[in-house]
Amino acid sequence: MAGTDAAPGVYIMPGFSLHDELANFVEAGFTPTSNPAKFLGMEVSFGSVETGKIADLVLLSANPLDDIRNTQKINVVIAHGRLFDRAALDQILMKVEAAAKRQK
Repeated sequence: MAGTDAAPGVYIMPGFSLHDELANFVEAGFTPTSNPAKFLGMEVSFGSVETGKIADLVLLSANPLDDIRNTQKINVVIAHGRLFDRAALDQILMKVEAAAKRQK
């Protein structure tokens, strides 16, 4: 499992820093697999793709078990039942980048 309790602004860039954190874990010797649903005791609702379970998905073009940096090779995201293909994700990213530039 990855996540942070660091203060905002301390190398926290939503959508980006998580990939670096995962790579740091692997470099430190952790295996690139985890089971957050089991840890949280929520296996009934989460943790696998099955009928009746809650499933937000990130579909990758390469296996993160071969190289953890493959988590950055995102093709499709399904969140709250909505499908975001690569083109839609790129549009969202452009809007976020533009908003960040306006805040400077």
